Amino acid sequence: MEDLSLLMNGFATVLSWQNIGLMAIGILLGIVVGVLPGLGGPNGVAILLPLTFTMNPTSAIILLSCIYWGALFGGAITSVLFNIPGEAWSVATTFDGYPMAQRGQAGEALTSAFTGSFIGALVGVLMITFLAPLVAKFALRFGPPEFFAVYFLTFCSFVGMGKEPKAKIVISMCIGFVLAAVGMDTISGQLRMTFGLPVLLRGFDFLVAVIGLFGISEILMTMEEGLAFKGKHAAIDLKVVLKTWAGMPRFFMTLLRSSAIGCWLGITPGGATAASFMGYGVAKKFSRSPETFGKGNVEGVLAPETAAHAAGTSALLPMLALGIPGSATAAVLLGGLMIWGLQPGPLLFVEQKDFVWGLIASMYLGNLAGLIIVLASVPLFAAILRIPFSIIAPAILVICAIGAFTVHNAQFDIWLMLIFGIIGYVFKKLDYPLAPLVLALVLGDRAEDAFRQSMLASKGGLGIFWNNGLVGTIMTLAVAGLAWSVIGGLRERYRLRAA
Repeated sequence: MEDLSLLMNGFATVLSWQNIGLMAIGILLGIVVGVLPGLGGPNGVAILLPLTFTMNPTSAIILLSCIYWGALFGGAITSVLFNIPGEAWSVATTFDGYPMAQRGQAGEALTSAFTGSFIGALVGVLMITFLAPLVAKFALRFGPPEFFAVYFLTFCSFVGMGKEPKAKIVISMCIGFVLAAVGMDTISGQLRMTFGLPVLLRGFDFLVAVIGLFGISEILMTMEEGLAFKGKHAAIDLKVVLKTWAGMPRFFMTLLRSSAIGCWLGITPGGATAASFMGYGVAKKFSRSPETFGKGNVEGVLAPETAAHAAGTSALLPMLALGIPGSATAAVLLGGLMIWGLQPGPLLFVEQKDFVWGLIASMYLGNLAGLIIVLASVPLFAAILRIPFSIIAPAILVICAIGAFTVHNAQFDIWLMLIFGIIGYVFKKLDYPLAPLVLALVLGDRAEDAFRQSMLASKGGLGIFWNNGLVGTIMTLAVAGLAWSVIGGLRERYRLRAA
């Protein structure tokens, strides 16, 4: 009851005209940040952080957190309309969001994405409100073995739940692992596969690769298919939004599962990207029509967006309760708190109650305001599809190049983007899935670091992955899922041979 009264006081603090105005400004800036590939929520928050130095901490955190909400919402826009993920966690949204837009269902896809985002973030905020002490205690149990187990479960579930041939999934994932290994080894400090090129010291940045694999390759495919000069039409109004909402109760379990996955991976922290891929895979596994995934299934839009936003929101909990940022954006916000003279951790909930509960109240209001603003702007974004491709394609190329250059301010990244675009084009022509490659590229180095740290701690003994109930359960689920996938593949091969 005390927490609820503190939350009400937080709402009273936030509901001033100044803070409401900052909320709207932050969300609009965040949408722009999310739409521009390569910029991203962490960069957007970091760039705009100096604007808050003269504000009081509550107003400052409201502005920055709303930029984060806007970036979360905005990342889905280019994923659905142009097959270009605006954010790392929006990659899985392209699998079904873009096919829906191609069929003239851009309004339904965007409305579903925004609604799933709202629900996932709302579940995350509710969890922060009511389960903060318990969850903070649970997060302390995660070390390198637990992190590796989470990543391993993500890889195994993707192999097991993919509809493509298992061999192609594994090959694609292995290429991603190789690309993730390029650069400096974070454990030993040695250089790997840099071939004497200083620009490869930092490895292949995930966002540069994604822009090329999805954005550039899609333009090449569209030009080859002779559709380069046909504009798309997208009619949308309030009826589309209401009709999409009316169908949401059918996906209650999908939303619930994805929210749970996102909260778990946000706290641990597995990250919003891993959450979106796992949410998509689990939704496909439990769907009554898994064969429609990748062809424009609305569940394929709802699941990753819900999971990603639940993870992105939940990542703020260990930052506030423990002083341990659960994501890159949370790390930037952590720096902001310290600049304003606040020390994140358990004492923050005791010594700065007004600030903490004002922040939590702003999460509720910012999430709701974000949903309203992005839904109101859906007609504007959907209208982009009416522009002839001959006009929009050069604009997309320029935006992609700016996005790739912005990541490290390096011209070399533009060439990398083009190379990855050709790789994506070849993958699509040979019917190799891109998703496993992307997943391995973004999580491969993290999984390797966690595995090697675990091996160092156990002196090479694999038993460390079963030395307690938490890590043992996760690893057992991963191995069981992989074994079930192999057995299913052998059965299918035997049945075909017998036929």
